[in-house]
Amino acid sequence: MSETKTVAWAGLLRDAVNKPGIISKAYSAFHNYSVGNQLLAWSQCAARGVDLAPLATYKHWQALGRQVKKGSKAITLCMPVTIKKENDAGETIGAKQVFILKRNWFLLTDTDGDQYAPSAPIAAWDKGKALEALNISETPFAHANGNCQGYAMGRTIAVNPVAALPHKTTFHELAHVVLGHTVEHTMSDSEQTPRDIREVEAESVAYICCSVLGLDGLLESRGYIQGWLQGQDITDKTAQRIFGAAEKILKAGA
Repeated sequence: MSETKTVAWAGLLRDAVNKPGIISKAYSAFHNYSVGNQLLAWSQCAARGVDLAPLATYKHWQALGRQVKKGSKAITLCMPVTIKKENDAGETIGAKQVFILKRNWFLLTDTDGDQYAPSAPIAAWDKGKALEALNISETPFAHANGNCQGYAMGRTIAVNPVAALPHKTTFHELAHVVLGHTVEHTMSDSEQTPRDIREVEAESVAYICCSVLGLDGLLESRGYIQGWLQGQDITDKTAQRIFGAAEKILKAGA
């Protein structure tokens, strides 16, 4: 990906799903950042042909006793900025948060100085903790269709006790709730589920979560996503929704 003023989020998601190992490698190196920024940083390292390494701002490296080498090229990430709205008298009457691209981060390999001890990534993910943090409950599976792996309704999920990959199904159903899919109707994931972008969103979230945590089911998840897409492309907005939901679910159970 070229470093421009815009980001092809859909392209990053497509690479992440179609090229095994990208998500886990990006997470291992950049776990202190959002899922979207992890992949954004990965894409720039790949374009430069450099190894992945921990990231920090110039000031942060200085605070850690390290100095950025002369001529080092910064990494661009997406960051939130609060924009205040003022009246004619200069008084603040409102504010909104927008996301902009900033080229402010440098790799550990771009610095010299004191020894650096990187922080550890998530060691495990706790479903109970995540359910509580997300205000979602899990109920016993009560679907008449035995082929159904799981379903979500309102702020409730259920996973078939004989689901092939229960952890993947759990992430999938959580994603339906976090993404707001269950506001309108129950999401029942069987072969009869309507072909809808909601399935691509939920399964992409499950794929990211399984990748980060080193869980099985990536091959099945990839096939599921490709099957629902039917060769169609997703939008950058959809990709951003997927990254945001995965981030929220992972943090909730950390």
